[in-house]
Amino acid sequence: MNIILLSGGSGKRLWPLSNDIRSKQFIKIFKDENGEYESMVQRVYRQIRAVDPEAVVTIATSKTQISSIHNQIGEDVGISIEPCRRDTFPAIALATAYLHDIQGVPGDEPVVVCPVDPYVEEDYFLALKKLGEQAAKGEANLVLMGIEPTYPSEKYGYILPDSPEQTSTVNTFREKPDRETAQRYIERGALWNGGVFAYQLQYVLDKAHELIDFEDYEDLFARYDTVKKISFDYAVAEQEDKIQVQRFAGQWKDLGTWNTLTEAMEEHVVGQAMLNETCENVHVINELNVPVVCMGLKDMVVSASSEGILVSDKEQSSYIKPYVDQIDQQIMFAEKSWGNFQVMDVEEKSLTIKITLNPGNRMNYHSHVLRDEVWNIISGEGTAIVDGMEQPVKTGDVVTMQAGCRHTLIAKTELKVIEVQLGEEISVHDKQKFELEY
Repeated sequence: MNIILLSGGSGKRLWPLSNDIRSKQFIKIFKDENGEYESMVQRVYRQIRAVDPEAVVTIATSKTQISSIHNQIGEDVGISIEPCRRDTFPAIALATAYLHDIQGVPGDEPVVVCPVDPYVEEDYFLALKKLGEQAAKGEANLVLMGIEPTYPSEKYGYILPDSPEQTSTVNTFREKPDRETAQRYIERGALWNGGVFAYQLQYVLDKAHELIDFEDYEDLFARYDTVKKISFDYAVAEQEDKIQVQRFAGQWKDLGTWNTLTEAMEEHVVGQAMLNETCENVHVINELNVPVVCMGLKDMVVSASSEGILVSDKEQSSYIKPYVDQIDQQIMFAEKSWGNFQVMDVEEKSLTIKITLNPGNRMNYHSHVLRDEVWNIISGEGTAIVDGMEQPVKTGDVVTMQAGCRHTLIAKTELKVIEVQLGEEISVHDKQKFELEY
């Protein structure tokens, strides 16, 4: 199975756990079979591998998410990088060209596209395999997954099939309706459009060439910022006559808000928190190393992270985005391919960060023009390289770098470091990367 996972969005509806770098799919709040916390992307990737160990998985995403992807699911996954956001049709076109030109997938092979963040069980991925198998038959150019609706939702578009059979031709699409209209659609046998579909690779590649002027993957990547923003539904699905839908009646949840996310949580508390006996339907997710105490709350979500603190009625939490849009601050926590960092203190001429490097990993070899840096090793063992000079480091060691010095850290064990940045101007853009000399 060739599967494209769409991983986009800025994640503002799940603030303060998500931000422009750390979208909702990277938040670790679900437990795996070993009782360890995992994120949506880890859960989906694990489920795909359980159903089809040989699946070719490609994640279509922005550059800002690459480090989180590698950190959470490793290097053994294809990544189609979107240079900028251009909606779902350009993203799928680019990923399809990537599969064909870079991964060497033939034009007659089926490709399945789905979001990276649904809350589903294994039957969903078995349904994805069937979707791909149906596309391989060539009876239709597109095969959609139609999700059996459980209530008249205003959040989804609707697919009206021609028949009640498991696989049917599509009569028409309907945009997101009001609740009363959604109820009428459901009475007519309509299915939710969850943005899941399959096609033979050449079909979308041809559509891409028809609607976008480009030669191959490299050329499309280079001119991606000039491509018109348009969804796949508008550009392709709603224009296609030869189209089928397959029904899916298993569990499927779109965890796009705090309200829906907490419905899928196995525990009411993640992190340090206490709820007294009068609390009802309260969920707390606390990433800070301080206790949270809740007294007499009902139907509430409390979330605390380096980015801020949210205390909200669950229903009202759906309307958080315009308020978060008004917040202007630097990213306080981010996952990197080598580990993560958390900003601890911000002053006019200094920045203090806690860095965690995973065993066997290292930072980029880099330098800064406008700031000095000091590393205080608080736990673990590793190697520091400063201007080509290598030295072992361990708990209690201090390494100082003047502006202009090239430097990196290599972790032997898990390595935790307090980094102090000092300078007249401290900016994420003040960084130049180099190759190590050996």
